[in-house]
Amino acid sequence: MRYIIIGAGAVGGAIGGRLAGAGHEVVLVARGAHHAALRDGGLRLKVPDGEYTYRLQAVTGPGELGELRADDVLVLTVKTQDTVTALQAWGPAPVAGGGTAAERLPLFCAQNGVEGQRLALRVFRHVHGVCVWLPSTFVEPGVVSAGGAPLTGMLHLGRYPHGTDATARLVAADLEKAYFEAPVVPDVARWQYAKLLSNLGNALEAVAGPIADDAAMTLFRRVRAEGEAVLDAAGIAYASVAEQRELRGHKVDLVPLDGAPRGGGSSWQSLSRGTGTIEADYLNGEIALLGRLHGVPTPLNDLLQQLANTFARERREPGSMPLDDLTHRADQAAATAP
Repeated sequence: MRYIIIGAGAVGGAIGGRLAGAGHEVVLVARGAHHAALRDGGLRLKVPDGEYTYRLQAVTGPGELGELRADDVLVLTVKTQDTVTALQAWGPAPVAGGGTAAERLPLFCAQNGVEGQRLALRVFRHVHGVCVWLPSTFVEPGVVSAGGAPLTGMLHLGRYPHGTDATARLVAADLEKAYFEAPVVPDVARWQYAKLLSNLGNALEAVAGPIADDAAMTLFRRVRAEGEAVLDAAGIAYASVAEQRELRGHKVDLVPLDGAPRGGGSSWQSLSRGTGTIEADYLNGEIALLGRLHGVPTPLNDLLQQLANTFARERREPGSMPLDDLTHRADQAAATAP
């Protein structure tokens, strides 16, 4: 199989680089300066076992590949806010032997949140969910780091909305030869909702800095508790913290890498790169949506969603709001919630 990584940033670059290092054919899809760097100098992947350069085909869209192959696997790793644009580009792409990518090829959605795969299922017939546990950083154009050790990450795979199939098992086997643990599960959404609860802290980190002390952790627990209350009200199952901890153990411990500091997670990185967008609508905003549907107030997630979007739109520095200020606003929001 050939892997086409649609959005070869931090997560996509790490997955694509590790697959290439294990001998698989990989195509990287990127834009702007990152695409130019990948095209001209290859992908530089910094990991605990060394730094590797992979000279892979780099494209900006399907037109540069001509017809896609029947054995292509599409791995969607763009942020959720960029999903529709990617689907519009890749869904109609012709496949050798007839038909389109949307009709014939498997699409694996390796994204935070749960909305990307729902959007994908409107276009693609064969959609797989991926629960991504992969600490990685976009260092600079052409350079990505992934500090997990001994494994680079853990990627639960399954058909969306449920079930498993032979394609998921084949992809999992390839990933497990490339420094990943890749359990194939019939209930991948249960793991994704558990990850969503963890990702509710992304906006907190992006706005007020790392969740590194008791005060920040206390605020995060309040935000997460809202999320749990909403999922419980909606009847949505999610893996427990204990179940996740037992499965991961020390398989993906974060190791500091020279020349590749990790300032924060995906939302932090969006602000630090000044992209102008952030994924809060599909993380904290997912909880806000479900809360409104099921009559559960979500004032803290509403606040973080609004602040994260303001920071992105105004291109503010990540972590620039004092935690005391954020906590005060959170207290006010909670006190005035209906």
